[in-house]
Amino acid sequence: MTSLAGSSILVVGATGGLGSAIARILADEGALLTLHGRSEEKMHALAVPGTFVYSDLLDAGSGNGLVAAALDAHGRLDGVINAAGVVAFGPAADMSDESMDILFAVNALGPMRLLRAARPALLKSAAAKRDPFFLTLSGIVSESPTANMAAYSASKAALAAFGQAAGRELRRDGIRLIDARPGHTETGLATRPIAGAAPRMPAGFDPADVARRIVDAIVAGERDLPSGAFSPQHAA
Repeated sequence: MTSLAGSSILVVGATGGLGSAIARILADEGALLTLHGRSEEKMHALAVPGTFVYSDLLDAGSGNGLVAAALDAHGRLDGVINAAGVVAFGPAADMSDESMDILFAVNALGPMRLLRAARPALLKSAAAKRDPFFLTLSGIVSESPTANMAAYSASKAALAAFGQAAGRELRRDGIRLIDARPGHTETGLATRPIAGAAPRMPAGFDPADVARRIVDAIVAGERDLPSGAFSPQHAA
């Protein structure tokens, strides 16, 4: 993929700190965007051109609706970026069933269902030689599970394992699966946990720099972005 201009891309979690930064770069590069969020107010505040779709990722059928919206808007789907996620803090022994269910529903099952929904459209893009991709963000905790974030780490590790196996399957279909695992990034997610409270953390990466690295990887044809692919010099 030498250019994103004219590519139809679905960004899930476009109102988040990282999703919004990615969406702005994609728009600047001429992509045709379908932008997902839960808040209409936050979506319009993005000031990014695209088709807006509102849904709750806890809904098992949300992936089908997101893909349908992208196809209705642009007639095809060339790429999906899943930048949505939730976090929880606290000892594993204290994590409630409700919190664990939400973590796995949004962080793991959501992207799995979204890939299943998007695959037919991405296959058509592959047949047209558009180098379709599906990008997940399992984050550094999938490489280094973290104490007091055990359930969150597990949900992201599940996503990373899924991506590794599904990526080998999709390669035969001409679909590129990319998993990005940046370190702590100043997206504000840690201030909105579904359980517990965030510990004191060192300054993280600038979301704009992480977003730029991710978009560059998409264009360059990369298939994996481990934590080491994000330079410490970009820390905020």
